[in-house]
Amino acid sequence: MSARIRLLPNSAAPDGRGRMSNIAQQIPLFKVFMAPEAALMPRLRDVLYSGAISEGPPVAEFERRFAEFIGQPQMLSFYSGTAALHTALLLAGVGPGDEVISTAMTAEPTNLVILQTGAQVVWADVDARNGNLAPDAVAAKITPLTRAILVVHYGGIPASIAALRAIAERHGIAVIEDAAHALGARYGGKPIGAHSEYTMYSLQAIKHMTTVDGGMLACRNPDDLPRGRRLRWFGIDRAAPRTEVDVAEVGYKYHMNNVNATIGLVQLDYIRPVLERHIANGRYFDAALRGIPGLRLCAWDAAAEPSYWFYTVLAERRDDLARRLGELGIGNSLAHKRNDRHSVFAASRCELPGLDRFYDAMLHIPCGWWVDDAARERIAGALRQGW
Repeated sequence: MSARIRLLPNSAAPDGRGRMSNIAQQIPLFKVFMAPEAALMPRLRDVLYSGAISEGPPVAEFERRFAEFIGQPQMLSFYSGTAALHTALLLAGVGPGDEVISTAMTAEPTNLVILQTGAQVVWADVDARNGNLAPDAVAAKITPLTRAILVVHYGGIPASIAALRAIAERHGIAVIEDAAHALGARYGGKPIGAHSEYTMYSLQAIKHMTTVDGGMLACRNPDDLPRGRRLRWFGIDRAAPRTEVDVAEVGYKYHMNNVNATIGLVQLDYIRPVLERHIANGRYFDAALRGIPGLRLCAWDAAAEPSYWFYTVLAERRDDLARRLGELGIGNSLAHKRNDRHSVFAASRCELPGLDRFYDAMLHIPCGWWVDDAARERIAGALRQGW
């Protein structure tokens, strides 16, 4: 089933810095999409009063339908994208003494889960045009201790998957894709999730699609599924009689429950037009913002088709632009602190000149499903006015 959504006028909501503004003026950077009450609430009532709200048939159904949506049949559900990413690292064999090459241009959980395995984070520089890992920089950081490359598709712009996979295959290591920003994006004509050993999707509150919280993990090898299911439930095989199982390795309480899965099942009925609106707005800005003095647009591989979680511009006097947009009621934010500036990652610090250039210029502006034609024209007009 695919459903239509009606794009509502913008209303009061927090912008990227948590502030509230006038209902007629504010265009928020993030806004949660939830399926219509008439579609969602009966399904939720059924599961809430069913007597079974932990992991059960709705979870299995959601995994199947999400896998169909992505086009990757091996799918595991989790209570968060962070849990899914941690499990991907474990399935890839990452452990104490190993190194994982990653990007500092992401939300902190991407890299904190590497530390949770006991491995060391190794920063590779990013492409200053888009904030994604630069393949040449990754290749320069490979050592005999490298176990995996963790790739983030920042802002919904696919990284250079073909080049990164070639590096990984040359050295016999796994690629783990963090697609928290990239649901609906494509590379080389295929959906993100069809290229690498593991791809994580976040279903956290403000992502393209939410289950309130949750995460999914696409696994290329079906042999990973049994171990993945054990790892997400204390190391226990839930299909076996509880008194007859043997726990052979440490697992976690990472499973999704029937309530979140039910929300996800209904959300899937509405997600296509939501994604289409993000993409349509992003493409509008690709054309409408070109040539504005003091403003550069991100660039990416010809094979990449972004899904535009937010829209990133690269601006001279970025902070002045941020203040001006805020005065005009247009939400904007840096969204993430570069991870290499956190004390917990002090051991990984190194020179990252591409990241310096990207981070000092980037600013994220709204382009989601709530941005109607009038709002996106207003945003483009504000940028054309200068700052």
